[in-house]
Amino acid sequence: MTPERFVWIFNGSGGKFPSGVFFDKPEAIAWILKHKLTGVLTKYPVGVGVYDMALEAGIFTPKRDEQRSAEFIGRFSSANLEHYHYENGEPP
Repeated sequence: MTPERFVWIFNGSGGKFPSGVFFDKPEAIAWILKHKLTGVLTKYPVGVGVYDMALEAGIFTPKRDEQRSAEFIGRFSSANLEHYHYENGEPP
């Protein structure tokens, strides 16, 4: 299950929801710089959940029943996703 499409999602520091979604990384970076934002820009696969992708890639293996729960899967993210941190629009 190797996704062919990706989007870049920006999550502002302290935000619960994304504040920007972009097809192109340069477009996302330009927006972050324009507004001097602090947060994380992450490349997400389209059409597959990160939890499922991590399982298939062998990056994550559930060790407890809790790690198979809907609540856990709904919050799951992976440090293996390509991502960049920004502070006031600049990478630290």
